[in-house]
Formats: sequence, structure tokens, C-alpha cells
Amino acid sequence: MSNPLADALLAARLLACDAKLGGMVLRGGGPARDLVLEALRGLLPPGTPFRRLPGHIDDDRLSGGTDIAASLATGTLVLQRGLLAEVAGGVLVVPMAERLRIDVAGRVAQAMDNDGAFRLILLDDGADGDDRPPLALMERVAFDLNLGFVRPADLKMALPEPAMASGAMLESEAMSALAATATALGVSSLCPLLHAAGAARTHAALAGRESAEMLDLEAATRLVLAPRATQLPPDPEQSPPPPPEPERPESEREQNEGDEDDTPPEIPEDLLIEAARAMIPPDVLDLIAKGRAQRSARGGGQGRKTGSAMRGKPLGARPGMPGGGVRMALVDTLRAAIPWQPLRRREPASEGAGPIRFRRDDLRVRRFEERATAVTLFCVDASGSAAMSRLAEAKGAVELILAQAYVKRAEVALIAFRGKQAELLLPPTRSLTRAKRALAELPGGGGTPLASGIALARQLADAVASRGRTPMLVFLTDGSANIAADGSPGRPQANADALSAARGVASAGLDAVVIDISPRPRPEAARVAEAMRARYIPLPFADAKALKTAITLAAQPERKWA
Repeated sequence: MSNPLADALLAARLLACDAKLGGMVLRGGGPARDLVLEALRGLLPPGTPFRRLPGHIDDDRLSGGTDIAASLATGTLVLQRGLLAEVAGGVLVVPMAERLRIDVAGRVAQAMDNDGAFRLILLDDGADGDDRPPLALMERVAFDLNLGFVRPADLKMALPEPAMASGAMLESEAMSALAATATALGVSSLCPLLHAAGAARTHAALAGRESAEMLDLEAATRLVLAPRATQLPPDPEQSPPPPPEPERPESEREQNEGDEDDTPPEIPEDLLIEAARAMIPPDVLDLIAKGRAQRSARGGGQGRKTGSAMRGKPLGARPGMPGGGVRMALVDTLRAAIPWQPLRRREPASEGAGPIRFRRDDLRVRRFEERATAVTLFCVDASGSAAMSRLAEAKGAVELILAQAYVKRAEVALIAFRGKQAELLLPPTRSLTRAKRALAELPGGGGTPLASGIALARQLADAVASRGRTPMLVFLTDGSANIAADGSPGRPQANADALSAARGVASAGLDAVVIDISPRPRPEAARVAEAMRARYIPLPFADAKALKTAITLAAQPERKWA
């Protein structure tokens, strides 16, 4: 495993030499991240702009526009220069980039595509499973580096010295090797491949080489492609052998022998792909092993984002009429009206007109984005002789989920099905005391009315969704039903009713996961999950921690990496 801080300092050196690499994402790190920023500042020429992007910045301060205070004071239109223009040719640092508004990210991305663009540093403070910086920005930066594995002893590492490097050549064979490596790692976007090519050329130029060699391609793969891997490269031992080359006439072989010394050495694609396997960072390997190489658009345990007129994360203002709970954005309204004042003052003033003349089209209203409360509905099979062990797992999983409730704004509910019907033991709550009391009083034994449990879970999920919350259904069962929906015994009818109820969950579009907790994975549970269009997870000997991890991962919708 390579040293993450050394890789980050090397990325800073490459970025200082080639602004076309766009920038980098620095995830975690604390003092290590400050050290990388200090190194980048020292590698750039003195006087290079080095600015931070405030999280509350408005459109005019970002892109330039009307200076409200100066315009009101002078009575004339006064324009101001935007932050994106001030930082041209320099470095723009974005703290807490995982929370950056989409509209601000779009303006920053547009400015990066213009001439005289800046280097972008995205500081990602999100934990595992949380939001990542906007995709539009991650596509425009070459490096995605995780400094969470930096050791304290590494902080004494010497900073790199400034250097100048002119671009080196990248032969077509080297480019083909990089493209094959990107394909083997599951990197579907073309932007990382182009950034990897640029990093390889700059790395070769810093080493004094005229063209990129294997060492340069390995560095580009380690810094650019490996952190974006979504799959492990295929094992070369399992790959079919290449077809034999057709034999050439002896005269042709003798004619080409003299030209072999002048041909540049080919880059071995298989060797670079094999090296890429060892370059994938540990956190990426862990996600690939869990089948979660696709990063989530929202963190586990959090609800969907919805528009709101009153509270939540502020978004850009839009034209509209205040009223009905919608509040006016005063500053944005002034900003829209001031440029028109010279023309409006030439018109006859109406009675009671003030110093600033407004029109209906000037009005702007506030917008917010609110994240709905997530509710995890545990539906536990409490039947049979193995109920006690299953309930113990459910108790531990519920308590672990509740421990995160105050941070993730999550709630839990508990449904148990046993005997002839299902029962709601715990309505949606964040109260750990109520959850423990309900779990302690949960008895076990009897038949398995799986259809009744699924039907009650769907009914509760519909009620949760109607209140603007996001339900997530978690079924802990072996899928072996023996009580039909009407309470009568019989496995054939019970299984048919269970599949019918599962298809109802699928038609409602509810997110669900079926955890098979039988000693051996059973086809019945897999069929229920398939009918429900839910994720199927066989965990025959899972403890509470394993259940909690599986539920958290299953609750995350897929989104491609940048």
C-alpha cells in the first residue's frame, strides 16, 4: 500500500505544474489536509490567488453582479466583481464540499470550463455513506484522495520543492494501456481517463523524460483511476491466452529486424492492469467487496430531499409572489429591481412611490430543500423455536440504529408476526426507552403469518409516506410461511398469499430488504425478495452489528462515482 500523504503531495506537485488537471478532492485528514494545502500554496508562484468559497455565498458575489449597498447609497447602478473572476489562475478551496448547493456547483463548473480557469480543491468532510461533492465538480478534478489513513509520523514529511515541467509525450500504446486499465477498474467516464493521461505526461516531465513510461502510468493509475474503481480487474490467470501470431515469411522477418531497435517499447497492458489491483485504496476495496462501489446520493438513515417553502437547506431565490407560507427574498428582489431604476425614473411616478420603484417581475421568493425523516420499519419473524435468537438480533440492530437516530434524523418501528397475524409493537419513534420496552415484551412461538406481516408493513409504510417521511422496510425472516392471509393453516396458500403481498410492496415502489436469517439460505426468502423487488441478503449467523451494517448499506440508492 502506498503512503496516502506522499500520494497527496505528489498530486499537489502535478497540479501545480498543470492547471488542466483541474484540482483534487481531499477527504478527511485534519492536519494532513492542511499540510497538503500548504504544500500546494508553496508550489505555486508568489501572489497566486488562494481563496475559500463561503458556504452562504450568493449568486452576485460568486459570479459578479449588482452591489446592493453601493447602489442604494449612490442612487446609481454599481457592479461588483465576482469571486470566480478574482480567483482566475489561482486556487479555489471549497470547505464542506459534500454540502455544496447544486446551483453553486453548476456555476463553479461553468467557470472551470472557461479560459483562465482556476484549480479547485474540494474538502470532503463526509463520513462513509454520506453525500459526496457534486458530480459536476468531481468530474472536473483529477485526484480523489482519502487522507483518513495518514499516520501521525507521516506529518513530518518534507514538503516538495517548486519545479517547472513542460509536457512530455504520451504514445498511443501508453494511452491504450490507460484506457484498458480504466475499463478493467470499471471507470466509465472519459474525464478520469483524460486526467490520467495528463498526470502521466506531467509526471514524466518532472522526471526529465520526453515520453511517459511505465512508472508514469503507474503513478497516474494510482492517483486518478484507482480511487474511482467500481470493480476489481479480472484475474489474469483466468483470462484466455492471446491467439498466436501468424507466421511471417523469413524474408519479411529479416527486413523488419533492422527496424526493431528504433521502435519504442510497448507498454504491457496486462502488467499495468495487474499493478492497478494493488493500487486500489482500502476504503474502495471495502466498498467493492460489499457490492457498494456505487456511492450513494444520500447517506444511510436519511430520507429523500424535498422542496420546502419554510425551512431546510437554503437554495437560490426564484421569481414568484410571496404569501401562503412563501417568504420574500428581500436582497434578491432589490438586486433584480436596481438595474432598472434609471429607466423607471423617467416614467411618471405613481402616488406613494418610494426611492426604489418595483415591478411585479422584480419579486423573488425564498426556496429551501428539506430532507425528510427516514423511518426504518423492522418486520420480524417471531415464530418457531428459533424466535429467541432472531429477536435478540433484532433487538441489537434496532438499538444500533437508534444510536444514530439523533444524528441521521431516523426513526424506527417494529412489527412482529407470529401465531395467526401480525402486530405493530412499536410505532415510529426515536425513543430508545420505548424501543427497549417493546422489544423486551415481545414473545415468540407459533406459526408464520408472513402475508399478514408484509401487508401490515405496507400499510404502515403508506401511512409514513403520507406524512412526508421516507419508509424503509426490513424483513427478518426465513420466508417459510404456513399461515395464510385469512388465518387458516396451510403452506401452499400461505406462500401464495405471501408472494401476492410482496408484489403489492413492489407495486407501491417501497424500498425494502429481506434478510434471510435461517441456518441455511432458503429459496422461499429469495422468492419473496424477488417478488418484492427488494435486496436479498442471506445472513444465517448474523449478529446485531452485521444486521445493522447490512440495513445501512441496503438503504443507500446507487449513484455512480465521479
